[in-house]
Amino acid sequence: MATSDAIRALQERFPELNLEPRPLVTYADGRASDQLWVRVPAQRLVEVCRFLRDDPRTRFEQLCDLTCIDYLNFPGAADRFGVIYALLSLTHNHRLWLKVFVNDPDPTVPSVTGLWRGAEWPEREVYDMFGIRFTGHPDLRRILMPQNFTAYPLRKDYPLTGRGEREDFEVVTRDSA
Repeated sequence: MATSDAIRALQERFPELNLEPRPLVTYADGRASDQLWVRVPAQRLVEVCRFLRDDPRTRFEQLCDLTCIDYLNFPGAADRFGVIYALLSLTHNHRLWLKVFVNDPDPTVPSVTGLWRGAEWPEREVYDMFGIRFTGHPDLRRILMPQNFTAYPLRKDYPLTGRGEREDFEVVTRDSA
């Protein structure tokens, strides 16, 4: 079964979402990769993911990656953030990427930890670095930055030199570690 078969099954199940597959990469010479992604509305994410995981035609058993892109000042971008889910079907040997777009002031996406337990830490990392909140997450707190840190360092509007937070970090020495 090819990825296109999985997309066809997805389109049959959710015709109202107008899920149009797009190439994950378009090369400089105009060629497109055979790897595909679809845009999923945030409010339907869990329902779509459950279908992709459980339906025998798709069987995306594994969430390989969960990350985010800040599209601030990106040419033609209509949304600020894209949360990306990389799915793998071991049964059918195919991959599919889902993109969920959200915006400030409260970028929020439902958590998929109830479907794939491995989403717990990547969701926390996206929250910590980009400020995307995952509703229903069992333990949404910072894992890379201090708990009192108020900014999100991977946002494109975050200054390259920081905001003076380096002075507030605890100095860790060999003896204190």
